[in-house]
Amino acid sequence: MNTSPQKAKALGLCSGGLDSILSGLVLRDQGIEVEWVTFETPFFNAARARKASKMTGIPLTIKPIFPVYIEMLKNPPAGYGKHMNPCLDCHTLMFKLAGELMREKRFDFLFSGEVLGQRPMSQTRPSLRYVEKHSGLEGYILRPLCAKKLPETIPEKQGLVSRDLLFDIAGRSRRPQIKLANKFGISDYPAPAGGCLLTDKGYSDRLRDLFDHQDTCSEAELHLLKFGRHFRLNADTKLIVGRTQKDNERILEHHRPDRDIVIDVVNYPSPIGLIPNGGKKDAVVLAGSICSGYSKAPNFTSVDVRVTGPRGRETIQVIGIPPEDVHKLLI
Repeated sequence: MNTSPQKAKALGLCSGGLDSILSGLVLRDQGIEVEWVTFETPFFNAARARKASKMTGIPLTIKPIFPVYIEMLKNPPAGYGKHMNPCLDCHTLMFKLAGELMREKRFDFLFSGEVLGQRPMSQTRPSLRYVEKHSGLEGYILRPLCAKKLPETIPEKQGLVSRDLLFDIAGRSRRPQIKLANKFGISDYPAPAGGCLLTDKGYSDRLRDLFDHQDTCSEAELHLLKFGRHFRLNADTKLIVGRTQKDNERILEHHRPDRDIVIDVVNYPSPIGLIPNGGKKDAVVLAGSICSGYSKAPNFTSVDVRVTGPRGRETIQVIGIPPEDVHKLLI
């Protein structure tokens, strides 16, 4: 039933989580035309949003934003969270980009599934205020699940949205959302855990190391941070060693033949080694020794290692080093 005096169009930011899903359904239930946008970087993808769109029938736009995101990530004005997560400036950037799409496609306002007090860093009252102010969208961001706990927005004042049909959910309990999901017949939704790699300590440590040693980085290098063991060989060179066959495949999937060096131990089962952006001869020899140490080859014996890079392929001999002897090089 449409209780709004006039038809409205709203664009929502969708993570694919339950709160995103519910925020879209709550507005659609008022007769508002809703669509979603989700953003992709090497740190998070649109998989859950795609699933939510398919389940609800709400149209979804997917926008890759790596170049602008990486610039923000290197120096977020509000700083980082516990690890390398720039939550406030991440949300600000996403709303700013969504605002551009809102104006381009003539939506009336933006909405999201944020719930006041649910997340200690990004969903406090000051945090929500920070995002509105710095995105340049004050009054145009509606949060349907907790709207009654927040100041009235412009679309509410204009009569595009009925405030009476919005909610006053707050805090960390999920019971109100689960009750609302049951009302809408929604049962297949992901756990509330975040899907952002920047909140992961291991990934963040590798990313911090990358930023400390390089002025620029490619999307491929950021994807590679997800896989294998990472070693800092020197200020200019790092090595990635696969842990499993799947790791090996993923590493090769993201390697750049015109820039990177691949290392493979000859005649013994072994992990793949990758030197992003290549390296000098002594670093390549050390990398080969480390890869040999993780192979089935006997330690401290001479082993042939195949080195493939931009300049072609060659076989070198190295002495395998046991993993415990290179532990200090692990990132």
